[in-house]
Amino acid sequence: MIAARPFAAAALFVALVQTAILGYMIEGRASILRSGTDILLKTAPVDPRDLLRGDYVILTYDISNISTASIAGTRPKEGEVARLNVRLKPGADGFWIVSQASFDPLAAEDGSVVLLSQPITIYGWEWENAGNLIVSYGIERFYVPEGEGKPIEDGRNEGRVSVAARVSEDGQAQIRALMLDGEPLYEEPLY
Repeated sequence: MIAARPFAAAALFVALVQTAILGYMIEGRASILRSGTDILLKTAPVDPRDLLRGDYVILTYDISNISTASIAGTRPKEGEVARLNVRLKPGADGFWIVSQASFDPLAAEDGSVVLLSQPITIYGWEWENAGNLIVSYGIERFYVPEGEGKPIEDGRNEGRVSVAARVSEDGQAQIRALMLDGEPLYEEPLY
C-alpha cells in the first residue's frame, strides 16, 4: 500500500504537467485569435495533386516568396538556421503584401504587422543572382470537414480563395477564416 503512493503521486504529477502543456498550447492559439491584428492574405496556386492530404488543405501565399535582394540587414551564415521577420502592409486591393524583410528584428510601425517565419536553413546559392527564399509562417494548413476540399481546391486554383488571419505582437499567425469569393467559408473557433 505504501509503495503505491509514490507511484500515484508521480502519475498525478505527470498528468498535471501534460494538462498544463496542452492548456498552454490551446490558450496561446486562442490568445492570437482573440487579440491579434487582422490581415487578409491572397493564396497562390499549388499543384492540385498536393492540395488534399487527408482532411486538410495545403495553402501557400504570395507573401511566401521573398526575393533575397529585398532582405535588409545581417545575412545569416551558410548552414545557419534563422527566422525571417517580414513586414506586411495592406495593398491597394486589401490584401496584405511584403514591404520589408530582415533576419534582424523589425521595429513596430503603425499600419503594419511583422510576421515571423518558421526556421529556415540558409544556403549560399539562395543569395546568388537575386534568388528567392520560400518561407512558411505556420499557417499553410487548414483543416476542413472530410470530403469538402474539392470546392476549395477549384476556387484556390482560380484565385478565389483567401485567408483572414490574425497576427500577434510577437509575429505568430493563426488562420481566422478561410474565404471563398470574399465570404467566410470556414471560421476558426477560439477553442
